[in-house]
Amino acid sequence: MTEKTSPKLEWTELDKRAVDTVRVLAMDAVEKVGNGHPGTAMSLAPAAYLLFQKVMRHNPADPHWAGRDRFVLSAGHSSLTLYIQLYLAGFGLELDDLKALRTWGSKTPGHPEYRHTPGVETTTGPLGQGVGNAVGMAMAARRERGLFDRESAKGESLFDHHIYVIASDGDLEEGVSSEASSLAGHQQLGNLTVIWDDNKISIEDDTNIAFSEDVAARYAAYGWDVRTVDWTNGGTGYEEDVQALYDAIEAGNAVTDKPSFIQLRTIIGWPAATKKGTGKVHGNALGAEEVAATKEILGWDPAKDFEVADDVIAHTREAIERGQALQDAWNAEFEKWKVGHTEQAELIDRLSKRELPAGWQDALPSWEPDAKGVATRAASGEVLTKLAPGLPELWGGSADLAGSNNTTPKGEPSFIPAERSTDEFQGDEYGRVLHFGIREHGMGAILNGIAQHGGTRPYGGTFLVFSDYMRPSVRLAALMKLPVTYVWTHDSIGLGEDGPTHQPIEHLSALRAIPGLDVVRPGDANETAAAWAAILEHTDRPAALALTRQNVPTFPRGTDGYATTENVKKGAYTLLDTEGTPDVVLIGTGSELQIAVEARAKLAEEGINARVVSMPSREWFDEQDDAYRESVIPADVRARVSVEAGIAQSWHAVVGDAGRSVSIEHYGASAAYQTLYDEFGITTAAVVQAAKDSIATAAGISGPGVPPKRASSGPVGPADAA
Repeated sequence: MTEKTSPKLEWTELDKRAVDTVRVLAMDAVEKVGNGHPGTAMSLAPAAYLLFQKVMRHNPADPHWAGRDRFVLSAGHSSLTLYIQLYLAGFGLELDDLKALRTWGSKTPGHPEYRHTPGVETTTGPLGQGVGNAVGMAMAARRERGLFDRESAKGESLFDHHIYVIASDGDLEEGVSSEASSLAGHQQLGNLTVIWDDNKISIEDDTNIAFSEDVAARYAAYGWDVRTVDWTNGGTGYEEDVQALYDAIEAGNAVTDKPSFIQLRTIIGWPAATKKGTGKVHGNALGAEEVAATKEILGWDPAKDFEVADDVIAHTREAIERGQALQDAWNAEFEKWKVGHTEQAELIDRLSKRELPAGWQDALPSWEPDAKGVATRAASGEVLTKLAPGLPELWGGSADLAGSNNTTPKGEPSFIPAERSTDEFQGDEYGRVLHFGIREHGMGAILNGIAQHGGTRPYGGTFLVFSDYMRPSVRLAALMKLPVTYVWTHDSIGLGEDGPTHQPIEHLSALRAIPGLDVVRPGDANETAAAWAAILEHTDRPAALALTRQNVPTFPRGTDGYATTENVKKGAYTLLDTEGTPDVVLIGTGSELQIAVEARAKLAEEGINARVVSMPSREWFDEQDDAYRESVIPADVRARVSVEAGIAQSWHAVVGDAGRSVSIEHYGASAAYQTLYDEFGITTAAVVQAAKDSIATAAGISGPGVPPKRASSGPVGPADAA
């Protein structure tokens, strides 16, 4: 057991009854709906209650108070662990909400959902993600403290707060938590506490069949402060020593240069009559007989469901009064602080609204026409360098590929403990250049946590092919509508000699299949700057920038028939037009836009009039009104050709019933990129032939034209619509 060194915890008979109330509500809620996860909510009732009623600083009446501590239920399957505490403390959930668990339109869905239920800080359920989110929140808290109040001593700033996590065996088995936890130790995140519910049970019952490592030793090796609280007393008897857990939390919080890891040994489903300690209580209703028997053990009336004593709920709802007092005191100190920190206070106000400063786009770079051109990854790096001074909220880095992804703004310090600085990268704990190491999955989850925490805008880079490692986190970013930007470079066979393992073929279409994710593939340097501008204007969605390794031509803008980049934000626009109605529309993205331009010239030599449309983002184009979409790709022009060095799956709806796609439907190879484009038929000649074929097919089709179809799914889900 942890040595008891902190002040005596006030734990009254009312507190004990409140904890037993949690157990009863967990059983009843799952029993009513017929499915769910009661066991963890029952055995963790004392721990969750301790956090919400005795440890954390929060105000249930204002779940968005900037000075609050954050709680992350990484074990999202045990949603009742959180929902019941939100009910007891007065965050807005009531008993009827618990009765409506996992049903249509309720505030208590099967797993906690960000923006859906007040008090839920992040969407959890995919195991391990919550741990990664919490690491991101802890990093964001430190970064924001550096922006607003770096001169204050540790623990004495208005902007010092803590992130608490409850994690399960499953969370710590998933690799994403390992990646994020390793980085958290390296970053010395003393504002983070993870409580591991070490109950040795998962869906397949005893975890000994697959999970036997010394987890506490692993976290110690990561550089965490590790403590153990064993309520099983080594298997000799069960005692819910809440004081011991409180002591461990307080002692861990006192260690300011390490995150805290608390191994809490529990028996799942305690004190269920016969099913405690088994997989049967993990993910299933207990059954009427077991519920009744357990209520008798607790001294509850088996004939009553959802029973909450008036004095219990009155006691727990005192959290509202305590929280309001805490916030009032914080607000008073904040008003005093603002007097001497006018500039920082203005920044806080702007970031809290997710607004951009006036004239911020004036810093965007531009490029002169150049046939040799520049790689869009290099253009993106230049954008970041130019924007950095005026947008302190914009920060990020790469998964060990900064030199390739161009994610390091010139002259900016790294976000690392000062002693971790290297010859290449110097910084301090408040820097802005992130180094994720080779941890793409962890990076994705951390970026989500940063975005959730406050007003800063994170980005993270790797090769596009490795977006596969990040996909679960990307999907959750889209689900939660988080403004995270992914800088994914080396976006096609154009990366060349590294070969098929590193050449993304199916990735663009696969990413476009994620509702709510903007996939943006700019065609030249100036489009890249315009794409960044559009991305930063959006605050309700993640965006993927797919960028080239190889140089691409920089097109003239506003001259020689070329359009400006003002309509890049609309997802597609006419780059080069022809007199009258075009015979065919050539649609290009990224590095293949130049091929469409070349094909237009070749077709003109044969008397065929082609319009070139640049379509950097299908998602943005889908948002435009019908009149604009018609002006770019007329319904009556059935002859259309898309050209992109990836599979054609996401282009069928755009090119329509007579269209053609110049694409690659197989894996790549190792060779110079020019050779690969020639060998795989991503060429000007191929686009010219496809245009002729499409024109011929269109001529044989009668009837009204077909506008390009919009995506079949979008960012709004049933919960939002309701």
